[in-house]
Amino acid sequence: MDASGEEFECAAEINRHVAVKTWVRNLSKQPTSSFWLQTATDRFYPDFVALLHDGRILVVEYKGKAYATNDDSVEKRKLGQLWAERSGGKTIF
Repeated sequence: MDASGEEFECAAEINRHVAVKTWVRNLSKQPTSSFWLQTATDRFYPDFVALLHDGRILVVEYKGKAYATNDDSVEKRKLGQLWAERSGGKTIF
């Protein structure tokens, strides 16, 4: 991750949020050590994973304006929302 730009600002907001206990930058293409969700064709590695003070897990996939509505982003958003819904309130996407 670059030390400036939109994704860096997203990380800074996560870091400043009062509900966040700790967080990590999720590494892509590290299936044995990173968080991922299975898509129709490959694995999706969201950008950030955070533990909240209340014990829930927050997963963040940052998309800039140019990518927010493309097919890949739509699939990832739907997958993340389904994952969160099926967690019984333990996760947020």
